[in-house]
Amino acid sequence: MFMGEFQHTLDEKGRMIMPVKFRDGLGPSFIMTRGLDHCVFVYPREEWENLAAKLKTLPMTRADARSFVRFFFSGAAECELDKQGRVLVPTTLRDYAQLQRDVVLLGVSNRIELWDQEEWQRYASGAADSFADIAEKLVDLEF
Repeated sequence: MFMGEFQHTLDEKGRMIMPVKFRDGLGPSFIMTRGLDHCVFVYPREEWENLAAKLKTLPMTRADARSFVRFFFSGAAECELDKQGRVLVPTTLRDYAQLQRDVVLLGVSNRIELWDQEEWQRYASGAADSFADIAEKLVDLEF
């Protein structure tokens, strides 16, 4: 399980250090893809394969299902850590998430999210204002 918030920087080549707490959970290779809310999703291979299997069950006769699968898979890239624990974030994903120098990595249960720091701060401050309302709406979920 991934959890926590870590601030890092991208170097001039688009590489960043993966937090030590996330490295073991990711394994030797992992998948990065376009995420929702203009961030990058990072999945361990096993989680990616589970998600891919679920997405294969979507009805391809529905335009919204085709669009989502197309968007999600076309942005995916297999990544590995180098000997220094760095990963190269593909240019297409850096552009999609508007990643600048300062980034934030979030542990979000079965995945990691990679955000531009300023964008994360905007998103988090807006979400914090509605956190109680969201929790109230989710009260019927069993934990």
